Amino acid sequence: MLIAEVLKYLQELAPLDLAEDWDNVGLLIGTAQAEVSSIMTCLTLTPDVAEEAIREGADLIVSHHPVLFRAVKQLNDRTAEGRMLLDLIRAGVAVYSPHTCYDSAQAGINRQLAQTCGLRNVRPLRPRAAAVDDAATGSPIGAGRLGELSQPIQLSELVELVKRCLKQPAMQFVGHPDREVSRVGVACGAAAEFMHDAIREGCDVLLTGEARFHACLEARTSGIALILPGHYATERPAMIRMAQFLKGQYPDLNTWASTSEADPIQWA
Repeated sequence: MLIAEVLKYLQELAPLDLAEDWDNVGLLIGTAQAEVSSIMTCLTLTPDVAEEAIREGADLIVSHHPVLFRAVKQLNDRTAEGRMLLDLIRAGVAVYSPHTCYDSAQAGINRQLAQTCGLRNVRPLRPRAAAVDDAATGSPIGAGRLGELSQPIQLSELVELVKRCLKQPAMQFVGHPDREVSRVGVACGAAAEFMHDAIREGCDVLLTGEARFHACLEARTSGIALILPGHYATERPAMIRMAQFLKGQYPDLNTWASTSEADPIQWA
């Protein structure tokens, strides 16, 4: 099988035209005409994760966060990223990133997070302007998600629910613990800029991975709560799910989610 066939499936799962204008998605290293027998997924391609891929014989890495995100003028062994990229190229490992395409896809990260929280009537938090519905599902296209809980609960209860579902020992939040919430906005990663969309849509709370201090102050002033489980916690489970998608589609390929990847932030 050629990598091109896997890329076709990945682009059906997370169409490239869903990417944000600033993003860098698609096949970032390698050739689509190379053969593939092993695929590894990860959230972020770091030297230890790349070492695992090379050691275990991966032909393709599907990394949510793009490598080569910013323009590169030199590629050499003077930096950790340069050494990592050169090692991958020498080993013939291709790298593909779906990033914001997967965030916004119908079966993508924000939809998965909304389902984890048990939200109903899930739809885009930031619909595409004048966008047609998704051809395959007839559902609206857009970024982020919002939906309703089956019944109103206290913010503290929702925080505990998210902690259990994302297996986080602790998490930050903004808002009075006793306030009642029912409509929830979801935007994975570092997406506090979706707070204004959430306010416009009448959300009581926005679930996102992380937010800057001043965004938290703005949320408190604006009267919307925030739940902040961490960037890793909101996106890594979806890359495990990505490995499951690929294994279901191509059962004869050796497919796995990186076992060496870990959240760089630790909880004391």
